[in-house]
Amino acid sequence: MRAIVAALALAVAAAGCATADTTPSASVTTLMPGSERWFRLSWQAAPERASDLVRLSGEVENTYGEAAARVQLLGQALDASGEVVGQKIVWLGPTIGGFGRRYFEIPNLPKADHYRVTVWSFERIQSPSGLW
Repeated sequence: MRAIVAALALAVAAAGCATADTTPSASVTTLMPGSERWFRLSWQAAPERASDLVRLSGEVENTYGEAAARVQLLGQALDASGEVVGQKIVWLGPTIGGFGRRYFEIPNLPKADHYRVTVWSFERIQSPSGLW
């Protein structure tokens, strides 16, 4: 009986640890809380050529002294009430060195009241010497 109870408790605990993939939303804008301490974003929205869509373009600045890799940006189109009407995650490209900058574009978002760009995810790169 103890073995059954222990197995059941283990199964319940394992199920509680399992999570679905996190999906961006109006309230979930990053997988990396505190990313605003690492990066500064500047961007603008412009209409796509011969289309009813919008392109967000700008620059990401790594404001921290360590390199960052596998950086992903989340671009969101929001209506007047703040609800997401379109979104896209894009890879920023190769590693951004400490205090480095990188240009980005997030194409083909729907026209909206306003837009938001956030760092969705990234990996810190720490070298033994502190240099990259």
